[in-house]
Amino acid sequence: MKSKRVRAYTLTGGRTRTRHHLLVETLISVPEFDPVLADSLMPESRALYTRACQRISVAELSATLTLPLGVVRVLISDLAGQNAVFIHPTAYAYQNNPQVLERILDGLKQLPV
Repeated sequence: MKSKRVRAYTLTGGRTRTRHHLLVETLISVPEFDPVLADSLMPESRALYTRACQRISVAELSATLTLPLGVVRVLISDLAGQNAVFIHPTAYAYQNNPQVLERILDGLKQLPV
């Protein structure tokens, strides 16, 4: 009897690295849903693409679709490479940006003590 579960490495082609830095809290969204693209995707990628029509985090995608986090990251990165999804920047993206750090510092100075 064959198992209906597909192994994670099969879904990602054996890849574990992504082209994009995706944290568990990284938000993903679909700028403009394309039904033709959706129909051309593997079922797991299609499910990710469809769920991301409403802004959702990488962790939520993994949990709601019961896919391993590493698989979700690779598949999301592939979709982003096709410009099918938008990866919203996280604090990680701004960690060395002096303008953002100054804005944070200014905000902290304005807090009541």
